[in-house]
Amino acid sequence: MQSQGEVTQKTGVGSKVAAGASGDPAVIRLMLADDHRMLREGLRRSMSERGFDVVGEARDGAEAVDLAAALRPDVILMDVTMPELDGVEATKQIKARQPDVRIVMLTMHADQDVLAEAIRSGANGYLVKDCSTDEIASAIESVAGGETALSPRLAASMLAEVRRQDSKSENERVITKREEEVLQLIADGCSTPEVAERLYISQKTVKNHLASIYQKLDARDRTQAVLQAVRMGIVTLD
Repeated sequence: MQSQGEVTQKTGVGSKVAAGASGDPAVIRLMLADDHRMLREGLRRSMSERGFDVVGEARDGAEAVDLAAALRPDVILMDVTMPELDGVEATKQIKARQPDVRIVMLTMHADQDVLAEAIRSGANGYLVKDCSTDEIASAIESVAGGETALSPRLAASMLAEVRRQDSKSENERVITKREEEVLQLIADGCSTPEVAERLYISQKTVKNHLASIYQKLDARDRTQAVLQAVRMGIVTLD
């Protein structure tokens, strides 16, 4: 018979290495937070079958915050859309009180704005609800081990958004990256030959860059260009 305080030893899915013990794996204590009873029941059954210890279930965000404080789980599976308090706000509150708890967000849609909010709230993983139970189990294992878990679909969507934002930022540049480098060196007091030497380009190329900078910044000379660039936050003066 198992004595009080003893942890059942398991290996494989649902296990982790217990801190400070002999290195034997200990069961991951899992809490569920979702307002749909049938989904909670399905998750509890499937996660228990995979070796996790489902220690509690919350029906809304406010209950999740209170239950997390009372149960101190290792990992929480948190629905994004819930009554009383949504999953993002619940995650913020739980992380503020219990920074070591690991939280995996579950959502119906791969929404970039919600994903960004979840990451800012401190979530350690983010999955779309149509993922398999094996993917959920793997995500729990990953975050319990200190890693971050992101479903492949969300990862691809996030990468596409990053690339779009990078392209947008590049298109919104007043001057090019190379022109910024030239102008920063000018602001640092370098002469045309010194700029050419530092950037491994010809003096003629430096002059061409400066001519382009003057036109884009509506400046007559180097001094005006530097001052305008400082006002715009493009370069800095030491």
